Amino acid sequence: MNPSDPQSELEQLRARNRALESESVRLKAESEALRQETLRLEAKLALKEGLEEQLREVLLELAALKRQLFGERSERLTSEERGQLAEIAADLEEQAQREPPVGSEVLEEETEEPAQGKELPEREPRRRRHPQPEHLERQTVVLEPESLAPCEQCGRAPERIGEEVSEELEYVPARVVVRKTVRPKYACRCGGGGVQIARLPARLLPQSKLGVGLAVYLLLARFDDHVAYYTLERVFRERHGVIIPRQQMVQWVSHIAFLLQPLWRLMFTRMKQGAYLQVDETPVKVLDPEVPGKCARGYLWFYAVPDGDVFLDYQGTRGRDAPHAQLTDFSGTIQTDAYEVYDSLKKVLPPLQRIGCAAHARRKFYRALKEGDRRALAFLAQFRKLYALARHAQDLTPENRQQLRQGGEL
Repeated sequence: MNPSDPQSELEQLRARNRALESESVRLKAESEALRQETLRLEAKLALKEGLEEQLREVLLELAALKRQLFGERSERLTSEERGQLAEIAADLEEQAQREPPVGSEVLEEETEEPAQGKELPEREPRRRRHPQPEHLERQTVVLEPESLAPCEQCGRAPERIGEEVSEELEYVPARVVVRKTVRPKYACRCGGGGVQIARLPARLLPQSKLGVGLAVYLLLARFDDHVAYYTLERVFRERHGVIIPRQQMVQWVSHIAFLLQPLWRLMFTRMKQGAYLQVDETPVKVLDPEVPGKCARGYLWFYAVPDGDVFLDYQGTRGRDAPHAQLTDFSGTIQTDAYEVYDSLKKVLPPLQRIGCAAHARRKFYRALKEGDRRALAFLAQFRKLYALARHAQDLTPENRQQLRQGGEL
């Protein structure tokens, strides 16, 4: 065949075109395969990073638990417990190194209908969005179209056929206002009859500019939200343009605390009318002018009723005098930790009965297991019964109290 023949050249071009099309299909297939591989590797990397982050968090929690639960010399981990924690950490590491799912379809929720005669296993329901509380104030804004063009078909004006409603949560920032009270004076021009004026309403603190709303905010911010006085002073200055020195706030709160004394005394009296109290103490750092250059140590003594009120008493000592002064007129059962002050408290207050708590009973339980003491098995049998009794200690019979006392001494 003559190379210069047009028919031959046409056949060559067609063959070359078919080769190029075949090569294009092959390259597209390779590109799709590379894209799938990239997605698989990205999913694997994201899953591995998530598992590693989860592993770090769990290890940190385990370390914190070891410090909190077994930090004291009497509660250090045994070899068996250390082995159990090591197994947990090894399982988490193994989970982090596992291969991710082959395809993303196993992570997607199935939407197909089940086949005839087959039922899909029950799945956990999806989390629903929390509805907005009904007690919140509702402000409605109606947005009308800028202009209503007449209908292109008949020329009439359009009518309202429905509406679309959307909601969002808005926050109205707090404001500091000055409430001015004006009391007009009235008198007769003849000079007789005297001057008449309305009585000034009672104030929370006489001769003070503290309003009730501001007082409530200071108490909640300081003791419920744990905002320091110097932070509150900065907030008032920077956000509201009002200067309220922290010393002034301290004086206000001190006066309010004095006014609240009858309330907390009555609350603690009602708590002691029951037959069961939980007692504990914790150290706190305080500023003491007699301890220059550093913080002094004080103690908060907690007296609580399960699912009820909590009474806090600040004392500068951890000795027996602190709980003795508060529990002199209490005759019932107190649940405490293993601090020896509570045992000595029973000697000066004979009506008082003391039981331990499950966390501190664990010490004696593990010690009994190490020594092969059979009382450890007896403790297991009594634990559930004692726990149930402690939760309903308000209705204890004398026999139940004796069982609780014996269990606390186990």
